[in-house]
Amino acid sequence: MNMVFCRGCGKEIHETAVTCPHCDATQTTSAATSTTSTIADDTGNAFDWYILALQKYAVFTGRSRRKEYWFFFLFTILISMGLAIVDRITGTASFGSNTGLLGGLYSLATFIPSLAVMARRLHDTGRSAWWMLIAFIPVIGWIILIVFLASESHRAENEYGACPKMM
Repeated sequence: MNMVFCRGCGKEIHETAVTCPHCDATQTTSAATSTTSTIADDTGNAFDWYILALQKYAVFTGRSRRKEYWFFFLFTILISMGLAIVDRITGTASFGSNTGLLGGLYSLATFIPSLAVMARRLHDTGRSAWWMLIAFIPVIGWIILIVFLASESHRAENEYGACPKMM
């Protein structure tokens, strides 16, 4: 019994489902057979991509589009900045470590989804998730990793699944 993600709401559904039991969105053949389906087209707003990455909380298999990764990254940064402000206002910020209670909890909650969406993004470029370890090389490692994450998707199916842009 394989599960896929709905093309409408992004929730997990059975691969043979014709319509989503959550949102009643009609599933096409390509969506019903893919385990890496994302938002079907570009009609969703930016926050939908963030939510989609959170819905695939610990899914390290498959592929993610640049939009999914970079919107997740953007909203994570924005929410972290907002929580840092709230932590300073409420006095829950630790000035020695620059981490507050709310910001720390949010960072902890998004740690695994951040790794998972980065792994799927690297898969989309045809690279193994082990390339994340290059970030441990000071400066150069981060530059190389950012280039990999910003690279164009491989349009053809690769060992990690079908291209999410083509679905």
